Amino acid sequence: MADNLFNTVYNPDVLSCLANLSNDEVFTPPDVVNKMLDMLPQELFCNPDTTFLDPACKTGVFLREIAKRLITGLEPQMPDLQERIDHIFHKQLYAIAITELTSLLSRRGVYCSKYPNSEFSVTQFDEAEGNIRYRNIKHSWVNGKCKYCGISKDNTVLGGRDESQTLESHAYEWIHTMKPEDIFKMKFDVIISNPPYQLETDGAGKQAKPIYQYFVRQSKKLSPQYMLMITPSRWFAGGMGLDDYRNEMLSDKHIKTIVDYSLSTDCFPGVDIAGGVSYFLWDKSYSGDCEYTYIDGDYTTTQKRNLDEYDIFVRNNNAISIVKKIMALGEDSMSGLMSSLGPFGLGTAERGKKEASSNCYVLLSSAGKSFIDKASIKSGYEYIDKWKVVIGKATSAGAATAGKDGLRKVIATLEVLEPNAVCTFSYFIGASFDKEEYALNCKKYLSTKTARFLLLQTLSSINISKDRFKFVPQQDFSTIWTDELLYKKYNFSVEEISLIESMIKPMDCEQGE
Repeated sequence: MADNLFNTVYNPDVLSCLANLSNDEVFTPPDVVNKMLDMLPQELFCNPDTTFLDPACKTGVFLREIAKRLITGLEPQMPDLQERIDHIFHKQLYAIAITELTSLLSRRGVYCSKYPNSEFSVTQFDEAEGNIRYRNIKHSWVNGKCKYCGISKDNTVLGGRDESQTLESHAYEWIHTMKPEDIFKMKFDVIISNPPYQLETDGAGKQAKPIYQYFVRQSKKLSPQYMLMITPSRWFAGGMGLDDYRNEMLSDKHIKTIVDYSLSTDCFPGVDIAGGVSYFLWDKSYSGDCEYTYIDGDYTTTQKRNLDEYDIFVRNNNAISIVKKIMALGEDSMSGLMSSLGPFGLGTAERGKKEASSNCYVLLSSAGKSFIDKASIKSGYEYIDKWKVVIGKATSAGAATAGKDGLRKVIATLEVLEPNAVCTFSYFIGASFDKEEYALNCKKYLSTKTARFLLLQTLSSINISKDRFKFVPQQDFSTIWTDELLYKKYNFSVEEISLIESMIKPMDCEQGE
């Protein structure tokens, strides 16, 4: 019984344990590292001249797993184990740690000593850092922001200490230079990493600034033969400074393979990253379509894809045929009827007042309905006397997350507001009409599984906005639309209908919960 408990519960790999610690530092599990390494030509691990770099080293797991393969692959050429280890660690494996602490952790994991010039190291270096370096780099301020990473100077002042007094300023060396090639003064055949994902740049309560794209772009500057990176999948949808990066990536024909996890917990156990995570193989010699694999729990599809077929990337391979049938009719999208976020200029925290008066409008907020003075309205006057279909800007359970039944709600809130009613920033207007009947029919249409399935294909974060409805076509709202009518109109196949039905929860089942 003790043996069974040991085999099923005990995890002997400390780096696997570290991978499950927290969201703050997303450590990469060894099994994911090996899946990434499997994407490379395996002859690289039989070549004593192949060089590898991890420019954002946290635990040393990438170098350690590469070393294992090199130790095996180079044995025929270098039978002596110590000679082989010395060659691999001195001539083939390099890294830049993201903090002083992770530099020590990485050296301990790779060299078996945090100081590889000590007697405890499996290979002897003259310097204490070996080939895993860390430098306490300073930000370069231009108009109050770092010209490299964009962090605000104000955010480096923590607890009364300025940046020079903090132990580590998180000015990552790899992306705080115009010439990354000068760091080691050499070229690398393979650059592989799980870079930092974001920086807090706007203060408490504000969205963090993505930073992983800088690591990818900087790596491309060195023109390696291969690059492998694992990052959040939010870049598929752009936004938050990622629009240019998304366009670059989707049009890059050197991206040979992408593996995309809709649920980050399927890749990083215990770590919830909105929109999921993905890793890719960039091959300098390759030019063509990408082999894209989409993983959502037990559901996996793989397909050769032209990544920039649409300006919004469709993650589910099996949904592409549905999107194509919709787009083929050339109908206007619902985006053209929708408002921007915060149509009336009212903040999310606005709660109005309990008592109505002649100078009030009805106010819909996340706390329910109340009343607000007409003078408080800042914009959106053209909507006030209309019947309005309003949509909550936050998706249900992050949209990508299925319930216990395997189905998704996608839209958390969908309501019709009468004339002389307004809403806070928690909502935006899906459409507005002179007639209540048309508004009710529009609400019915947006609640169909078809409309919500098409919306789901554009989402990679918890928020919805008008541009996410690009694939949802406008309809004649004098008609009551059902999924059966939509399936017939767009000539969906049995398989396509089954896909929609297997992913989207009936909206009526959610009302009143």
